[in-house]
Amino acid sequence: MNSKAMAQRSESFRVGAVLTLAGGFLDAYTYLCRGGVFANAQTGNMVLLGVRALEGNWSAALGYLVPILAFAAGVVAAEAVRSRAPLRGRLHWRQVTVAAELLILLAVAFLPQAWNMAANVAVSFVCAVQVESFRKLRGRAFATTMCTGNLRSGTEALWRFSQTGEREELRSAGRYYGIILCFVLGAALGALAGRVLGERSVLLCCLLLAAAFGMMFPGRGEARRDGAD
Repeated sequence: MNSKAMAQRSESFRVGAVLTLAGGFLDAYTYLCRGGVFANAQTGNMVLLGVRALEGNWSAALGYLVPILAFAAGVVAAEAVRSRAPLRGRLHWRQVTVAAELLILLAVAFLPQAWNMAANVAVSFVCAVQVESFRKLRGRAFATTMCTGNLRSGTEALWRFSQTGEREELRSAGRYYGIILCFVLGAALGALAGRVLGERSVLLCCLLLAAAFGMMFPGRGEARRDGAD
């Protein structure tokens, strides 16, 4: 059912950690296996778009522009799912978005190299859906598909702890740095899997998403108060 318990589970560290592993994996996957394009780091794609446009290499510039537009479309799609989610139901709306991500990546795994543009569009869309759907970790803003904001937030929390001695700030910093570590590990896993499995390596990311999907179900005895968050 679409409950407050599910919403709270979606903000847990373990769900965030698994999704961040997937985020790092996908960035390595598209960069190493799909033509050197970042799935998550749209800032990098924008930089490369500007460079290629200045060079007059318009076909290469288009290769960076399309994933940017796909990312924007993914944000819209995630918000559309959230706004139309029923207040009661067996699945939380965030589980619906994870299931959609998984199905899209299953299709990507079987796209040949000649279809890298389509693969990058699909993965950028998936990453946008994920980053828009999962924006909080224990009530604090974070991202599962990029690290700059997490690094800033973790360092801020560490600074506040040094000034106030509040243990919660130290725990918060630890969670942020833990999420960053998960992203790096996910990227390493993506690089290793890509060397062995090539385009099919993204199937391992599907397993991570399936795990996150299952983690969001409330356990026995947990409160099931209805809520749309």
